[in-house]
Amino acid sequence: MTEDDQKQAAAKAAVAYIEDGMVLGLGTGSCAAKMVDLLGERVQAGLNVIGIPTSEATAKQATNLGIKIAGFDQVKIIDLTIDGTDEVDPQRRLIKGGGGAHLREKIVASLSDRMIVIAEAKKRVQQLGAFKLPVEVVRFSAPALMPKISALGCTPSLRQDSKDDLFHTDEGNYIIDCDFGAISEPESLALTLSTMPGVVEHGLFIDYADTIIIGTNDGVEIIGAT
Repeated sequence: MTEDDQKQAAAKAAVAYIEDGMVLGLGTGSCAAKMVDLLGERVQAGLNVIGIPTSEATAKQATNLGIKIAGFDQVKIIDLTIDGTDEVDPQRRLIKGGGGAHLREKIVASLSDRMIVIAEAKKRVQQLGAFKLPVEVVRFSAPALMPKISALGCTPSLRQDSKDDLFHTDEGNYIIDCDFGAISEPESLALTLSTMPGVVEHGLFIDYADTIIIGTNDGVEIIGAT
């Protein structure tokens, strides 16, 4: 199976968990986009759900597919969130934020009764850190935070967009991509980053994912609660 096939298989397996009447957190990224497409097919066939998108891109995709979307002024509790990841380790800890949506993704995940993470096989790692850790920061704080974050043991760089301008999140913030290499203590690093003034959110997701669905050459592998 190609990586695209693996993503599709994981997305299809995840959509099977969706039930009529659910409020759903809709993730962001290439794997999540396949899930939203499949959800759209079920909605067009009569499924009744409400989606909470984790990015403007996902909101646009869902709307175009006829999926009802809402915000937290209308919905307080999310039954299930399905999202992708950039890395996942054996403890179901994640690095997310390659698409720059990890702030909204973490908010949605934190308010969900359950989170299913979908990914292709290459996203499964023994130790987090090969993927650069995204840290979303207030623009004003970025110059001051660069050396402070570097002192934690990484090489930081401000993310640029396709036009070589500085990347802006949906909230108007910058992202510092932090090359730590292998992260030996993700929990400690997550706490340290969270306490830095100017850091809005980071891409370490610890104790969020209940179920991991990995697309492989032999089908899908499900890790965690089913």
